[in-house]
Amino acid sequence: MTPAPETEPTSAPATLATATRGRLLFGGDYNPEQWPEETWHEDVRLMKDAGVNSVTLGVFSWAKLEPQPGERDFGWLDRLMDLMHEAGIGVVLATPTSAPPPWMGRLHPDTLPRDADGRIEWWGGRQHFSHSSATYRRYAAAITEDLAARYASHPALTMWHINNEYCTFDHGDEAAAAFRRWLRERYGTLDALNTAWGTAFWSQGYDTWDGILPPRHAHYLNNPSQVLDFRRFTSDMLLECYLAERDIVRRHTPHLPVTTNFMPLWIGVDAWRWAEEEDVVSVDLYPDPRDRLGAQQGALVQDMTRSQARGPWMLMEQAAGPVNWRGVNHPKPRGLNRLWSLQAVARGADAVCYFQWRQSRQGAEKFHSGMVSHAGEEGRTFQEVKRIGAELRRLHEVSGTGITADVAILHDWHSWWAATQDGRLSTEADHPDVLRAWHRALWQAHLTTDFAHPEHDLGRYKLVVVPQAYALTDTAIGNLLAYVAQGGTLVCGFLTGVADQDDRVRPGGMDARLRELFGIRTLHEWWPLDAGETVECDGFRGTLWSEELEAEADETLAYKAGELDGLPAVLRNGRAWYLSTLPEPEALRGLLARIASEAGARPVLDGLPADVEAVRRGELLFLLHHGREPVTVTVPGTHHDLLTGETVTDRITLGRHGVAVLRP
Repeated sequence: MTPAPETEPTSAPATLATATRGRLLFGGDYNPEQWPEETWHEDVRLMKDAGVNSVTLGVFSWAKLEPQPGERDFGWLDRLMDLMHEAGIGVVLATPTSAPPPWMGRLHPDTLPRDADGRIEWWGGRQHFSHSSATYRRYAAAITEDLAARYASHPALTMWHINNEYCTFDHGDEAAAAFRRWLRERYGTLDALNTAWGTAFWSQGYDTWDGILPPRHAHYLNNPSQVLDFRRFTSDMLLECYLAERDIVRRHTPHLPVTTNFMPLWIGVDAWRWAEEEDVVSVDLYPDPRDRLGAQQGALVQDMTRSQARGPWMLMEQAAGPVNWRGVNHPKPRGLNRLWSLQAVARGADAVCYFQWRQSRQGAEKFHSGMVSHAGEEGRTFQEVKRIGAELRRLHEVSGTGITADVAILHDWHSWWAATQDGRLSTEADHPDVLRAWHRALWQAHLTTDFAHPEHDLGRYKLVVVPQAYALTDTAIGNLLAYVAQGGTLVCGFLTGVADQDDRVRPGGMDARLRELFGIRTLHEWWPLDAGETVECDGFRGTLWSEELEAEADETLAYKAGELDGLPAVLRNGRAWYLSTLPEPEALRGLLARIASEAGARPVLDGLPADVEAVRRGELLFLLHHGREPVTVTVPGTHHDLLTGETVTDRITLGRHGVAVLRP
């Protein structure tokens, strides 16, 4: 193994900049243990040809590293680390703990998770571990300790990647005991728990902690407050697993950053809380190439990840071509991989990576694309990857720069969890779909957005929108009121402020302070709409939802038919707006664009064609064309296009999936 040079310890916090060193990282997951060793040198040749400067090793290598309990086989990884260093390619070294070896489940069945029906999730796939299992945690700590001790000083090592896509729920006995401990710490007494859970309903009062279980399969509906706390518990237990491994590697390498990869807008972990514990916030992103709104889905996830990172972030995984989990797995058309990769950079990514480097020949993901596909180096996929690598080198100056947004979208996992209860009024009013609809309206209005938690400082934003926040704490409500009182403009969607943090419905069906803010005198009834049903309003049609309101607001748009005819659908009271329905896409875009303009929030460029996205990062202007037909974009002044080296004056033509990166 190559010896490392002596390094001075540092007390400065490790960040993504520690690993990027003034460049954009480019590469992906590398799983060379799937291939004969002679392939490794061919991989290095192709990596250098493609401009790869970073690979992630060891994500799913536990059985290779520890073939028997306590046994270690590091020789192959030593050779790989040395090979990467010799090639000038940095290594993001992963702890392999998302895929325990078969021997662990066989010898220690307590490490296997159980679902709500009590069924064991067996080995043979991945993520088959109980987050609460002391045995699993002991083995995970041991392999992490040995990896960190062995490679802490290796010159190829640039970052640590803990586990992979934390997503495991567990309803088993060890998880039940941990759940009870978590509840004791949260509530202190059974009386407090019974009050928080509303256990007077259906005779559910607990007289002993031992009587409390995870929400397992029940004859009818589970207690929604119990389910809410179980989601909180699961996020916290998975976070404990992450922190245990993070602290081990950080002890050995305090100068190197640590990350784990989020799945996009996934319900299972509170990403705001997790991001506070990461040196680098990273995400995996796989929009459907056939989805006409795939680019908007990408923009949403990128905006959310950048906001969690509060700066540059890492695209840990994307697909160079098709994935393998959709019913029909379509490839990316020519140019789309490049377009979406550069979109990530435009929205703050300092690392563009893939799963995976070389497409597997065996296993469950052999039809999931790689940077080197089954077609090899002559295939279109690898040729496009080479182009992306070359262009990222030309964009090195963007590394470390930020994005300024005038608009914030509020999102809270706890509110989402509370809103997903089985006994809700409508399954059609799905929280992620509503969130996407509001973000899409702002994205199509060419307004750059951040995401924020309802309790974050919102003072720097000219406009704050709340697509849906079913459950809000008193602190969050006070924060919204203060934002408006200090001159901010607030727009809230339906089902906001209905419940408190325990999923207890607030008197009046919406918090009284919010009703006063919006000019709502009485909220009589919620009127959810069926799938595909619409309701006529002044100048637009509403979808998903409607409400029977009495209001004393400054401005209203009314329902125009049916039971709600003449009642307010949209209200403005000073600088506070409330939408009791979801306007159809064009209407929502027009309404939010108008409100944003009145609040002083402006598009990056005026007069943009519909399919062109504009984002300003630092002093650079990114123009991304999501259409197939050429378009001309007006860009007043003279600019230098970093991708082509050409000078652009006043206008530029973008072809199919075209991109320009302009410096004034």
